[in-house]
Amino acid sequence: MNLMVFGAPGAGKGTQAKFLIEKYGIPQISTGDILRAAIVDKTDMGMEAKKFMDEGKLVPDSTIIGIIKDRLAEDDCKSGFILDGFPRTLPQAEALNDLMNDMGISLDKVISLNVPDELIVGRIAGRRVCRGCGASFHVTFNPSKKEDVCDYCGGELIIRKDDNPDTVKSRLEAYHAQTAPLISYYTDMGVMLELDGTKEVNEVTNDMLKALN
Repeated sequence: MNLMVFGAPGAGKGTQAKFLIEKYGIPQISTGDILRAAIVDKTDMGMEAKKFMDEGKLVPDSTIIGIIKDRLAEDDCKSGFILDGFPRTLPQAEALNDLMNDMGISLDKVISLNVPDELIVGRIAGRRVCRGCGASFHVTFNPSKKEDVCDYCGGELIIRKDDNPDTVKSRLEAYHAQTAPLISYYTDMGVMLELDGTKEVNEVTNDMLKALN
């Protein structure tokens, strides 16, 4: 199953994506992760991206698309994947669609978690991220079994620098301006699945599974 998880910062994408990974046995493709991996592996696209990053410039869409193409071609994506963090803009979505058409694959569903801005600001204030493996928790909605300790690797849970309210509001403004229009794009494609992300985590998961099945 080829999926995309979509939503504003703090909407719960990471939590639901983790469940989908375990449920369907498919990899999560985060653009940040694969970009770093491509640089470490010194792939052609990774070295091209590093050149822009070293100059303090944004990595062009064409380079990101090239890195995603390389990742989707790997064996563990043959049974499906979960795209996370890309696309963020309409031109990126169109470029991704062209790429997938060229590869003979398509998205089965784009899962959008809808949460009001005011609730997101409160959610993010309670978010904790593992310094070691990057797993995400929340002090209220998804607490770790032991306070400030990751359930998965035992690493320290920290508050990210960009999780303060002012930064969150700026990120939400950018999301609404750039990314929210993609809802119409994927709705027109007939693959958009909008879910109420204000529910309890397990309720959102159940709603998602019912819709996917």
